[in-house]
Amino acid sequence: MYRYDSWDQALVQARVVQYRDQLRRFLAGELGEDEFRPLRLQNGLYVQRHAPMLRVAIPYGLLEARQLRMLADIARRYDRGYGHFTTRQNIQFNWIRLEDTADILERLAEVGLHAIQTSGNCIRNLTTDPFAGAAPDERVDPRPWCELIRQWSSFHPEFAFLPRKFKIAVHGAEEDRVLVRAHDIGLELLPGDDPLLPRVRVFVGGGLGRTPILGKLLYDEVPAEELFTVLEAILHVYNRHGRRDNLYKARVKILVQAIGIDAFRAEVDAYRAELATQGEALLLTREEIERVAAHFDDLRRARARQTPLPTVAPLTAHEWPAFTRWRQRNVHLQRQPGYALVVLTTKRAASAPGDVSAEEMTAIADWAERYGDGEIRVTHEQNLALAWVREETLPGLWREARALGFGHPSFRLAHDLISCPGGDYCALANARSIPVAQALLAEFAEAELEDIGPLSINVSGCMNACGHHHVGHIGVLGVDKNGEEWFQVTIGGRQGNHTRLGKVIGPAFRAEDMPRVARTLVETYRALRAPGETFLDTLDRLGPAPFKEAVYAGTPAARHPALREAADVEA
Repeated sequence: MYRYDSWDQALVQARVVQYRDQLRRFLAGELGEDEFRPLRLQNGLYVQRHAPMLRVAIPYGLLEARQLRMLADIARRYDRGYGHFTTRQNIQFNWIRLEDTADILERLAEVGLHAIQTSGNCIRNLTTDPFAGAAPDERVDPRPWCELIRQWSSFHPEFAFLPRKFKIAVHGAEEDRVLVRAHDIGLELLPGDDPLLPRVRVFVGGGLGRTPILGKLLYDEVPAEELFTVLEAILHVYNRHGRRDNLYKARVKILVQAIGIDAFRAEVDAYRAELATQGEALLLTREEIERVAAHFDDLRRARARQTPLPTVAPLTAHEWPAFTRWRQRNVHLQRQPGYALVVLTTKRAASAPGDVSAEEMTAIADWAERYGDGEIRVTHEQNLALAWVREETLPGLWREARALGFGHPSFRLAHDLISCPGGDYCALANARSIPVAQALLAEFAEAELEDIGPLSINVSGCMNACGHHHVGHIGVLGVDKNGEEWFQVTIGGRQGNHTRLGKVIGPAFRAEDMPRVARTLVETYRALRAPGETFLDTLDRLGPAPFKEAVYAGTPAARHPALREAADVEA
């Protein structure tokens, strides 16, 4: 992975010094709340329901073992012993003290971590494929390009105070594993004539939240050398024309929707031409690309770290069935022979999805060094993954992961559900999402997961959609009805190359009804499916009607006019 050089390190440490003085002045009453708010937000500090929350950037989801150990130490010293991994591939600490935040940032800087631009109306932390550099279907490694964009976007003077937050995703594989069209800018890397210089497909104007919209194709192909000129132009057009009078209409997706993709493209083209005329076009050089790409020599690092390999006892006859299920579901062979990618699912009945304790972080850091290449990848499904694990050591890793609850064979099955922190923490939430997520987790037994097949259940506590409910096969959204918590259900969302948004099935449900609702949807699918069909296959073939009828059968809502309407229904 990319290692900070002296320039990077000096920049991060200077920000800590700057923030420490800002915090001192605020605590002394020299800065008001309105003055301090934008300063703290661009350092990742939120005011939540019960305590300040600090969001730490994990650049494109990649951590070194020493960095994960530092996060564990911060959880232990300054929080309540755990951290929460998010759908943005970051980590959040939900119980810190405001007075400690400068000290926390200083500790993070010691290992090349920070919270810069994890909030505020700026370019946020980038996301990418957690299997980057190792996936068999990868066409271009996106990580060097993520790092180049990170360096370009950090402290960019023109884009520090945009109309609204701005998110960029990059992928370079045949399968889209980053929801590229659900971002303000989505970049798809395609092979070019020169292996170092890919072609770039650019999508713009995507996003979930209150107004979910999938990104539009801006350019089918951009030469890699011109990528930053294109990004600069997109951000400039948005910064100039994006709305600042209405918080709910300030995202770039609203601008693109309002004027149309062709008009938006014309504005971007005009600014690109202006930059070229003035000699200010930002063109990448081979030397710069080579410099950054050299940091991602995974095979060399993996071989160096794995000599000698850990000694692993042979599997017993009793262990073989459980190990085989886990290997088939959570282990993916890399394109490099002899190595595997391993997904450690964080979804356990006793904790919220994405929550990992300090002791568990320390253990995972140890596993990364003993079994992998010393790195940990954070996925947007709130899981952790290890790459470059030698196949012959998989039984040893499985034993240790299972002992701590990370060895369940549930990747992309009903137990691998996503959930935001919801009303237990977030001041914006309408409802508590964690209890619903835990109830749904308990509803399905591990023994039935494979029979149900691929099924994503995504839970959000409010319209901001941090739980990505719009793209879940079953999406659950917390809504407020006369001061009470209710949950609206969508079905049919999907991720990947054919990303689409789910449709609301009808009136909302009480929290205690949600396990029954999910069970009914699943059992309807199992009763109606044709051989080999997934949940989405059956839904696409039959449409939503039988699922709606089953869920609302025998209830007053069964006669609700909404069920006779073709249009979407809001709770």
